[in-house]
Amino acid sequence: MVDVGLISILLVIGNVLRHRIKFVFQDLLLPAPVTAGLLGLLLGPNVLGIFKFSDSMGDYTTILIAVVFASMAYSMDVGGNMRKGARNMWAYSTVMFLGQWGLFILLGLYFFRPVFDTPDWFGMMLPVGFTGGFGTAAAVGGALEDIGASEASSLGFTSATVGTLAAIVGGIIAANWAIRRGKVAEVPSEGLPDDLRKGYISKVEERPSVGKATTNPSSIEPITLHLGFIVLTVVIAYGIINLVSNTWEQVSIPLFAMSIVVGLIIRAIMNTIGAKDYLDRETTSSVSGAATDYLIAFGIAAIAPSAIAAYWVPLSIMFVLGTIFCVFFLLWFPAEFFGENWIERGLFGWGWATAAVATGIALLKIVDPKLKSGTLSEYGMAYVGFGPFEIGMTVIAPIAVVYGFTAGLGWVSVVLAIGIYLLAKFGGWMPPRGTVFAQGIGHVGERAPKS
Repeated sequence: MVDVGLISILLVIGNVLRHRIKFVFQDLLLPAPVTAGLLGLLLGPNVLGIFKFSDSMGDYTTILIAVVFASMAYSMDVGGNMRKGARNMWAYSTVMFLGQWGLFILLGLYFFRPVFDTPDWFGMMLPVGFTGGFGTAAAVGGALEDIGASEASSLGFTSATVGTLAAIVGGIIAANWAIRRGKVAEVPSEGLPDDLRKGYISKVEERPSVGKATTNPSSIEPITLHLGFIVLTVVIAYGIINLVSNTWEQVSIPLFAMSIVVGLIIRAIMNTIGAKDYLDRETTSSVSGAATDYLIAFGIAAIAPSAIAAYWVPLSIMFVLGTIFCVFFLLWFPAEFFGENWIERGLFGWGWATAAVATGIALLKIVDPKLKSGTLSEYGMAYVGFGPFEIGMTVIAPIAVVYGFTAGLGWVSVVLAIGIYLLAKFGGWMPPRGTVFAQGIGHVGERAPKS
């Protein structure tokens, strides 16, 4: 209770700072959970020692990420078909994702390990924090800690924090460049929307609903029902992995991975018996979002400075290389994949490639405040095909480390990324070459008119 109480105080402080202070907090669109985590790290026992957090700080992320993945099973869209308009978004997202994972796994093995004597899994800490974000940092870091990699969570959350800052700073620079050069479809007449900049929706009539009630409170409160399903899912998953580990001592299954499997099974049963709409997707997402906020705050606050100090040189080099990789993608590939409206999609891609989808949306709203470019619609449809790669990598990466397949995972990821790129390039998916080069960042000229 003390740990949760202190982090809750810091979350509120982070929100107030975002609401009231323009410098840094509003200028960088700094999320309140990141602020809370950094304050917790500074005030906690690892630095100033003012806040007396318990020794269990590093354990909460394991539980919270299981809640997030269990919620995902009930809120994710598992149906639908890929539309032609989302095909390039799928290819672009998958190439970026697999390329980042594969390249840095291989750099970790063939550069960082021989030069700096880092562990085999060191290179994957870049994509774990950048394109993976805080959730993947908690999932993969926790799984690696279970096999003795005690520094993994600290390095993963450090990577996610650096990635978030790089996303916001670089994204704002790119957005301002695009607006000045007239490369956006809708030049904002004003600055950022007030609610996005301050993080507070002051107009009551504009406040969106966080979900819909599926039950009458006389029976059970809707939030109680949704939370109960999610907790039940995690508890069942916990029981299964304990049963497995007691039966086969060498087998270790991450709690978050089993949680989403159990959740999907329960969801399939509900669909079969006609209870498809028993849970509300938005309400479930709200529970997941709350768990994610606490996960971020706890994860950053629990970073062990000693682990960072031991790897600060290779970490610094890796973060620089990771940022260069993402900049390269922003400067070249969006124009090649999308032609017209490339900057909106590229800026959104930059946001989630370095931090999270939520950061990508925040950056997108700078150049496309009314979301008229169709970027989010395309990504939502593309995620049907991209989601398995994202979720699968989170589960497979620690397993690959355990069974000595780290190099194989790196090579397979790189080959798949190259293969998907060649498929898009020579399969007739990309816009005509002239259109691409007329609109690329590296070439002079205004945006081509819409057809």
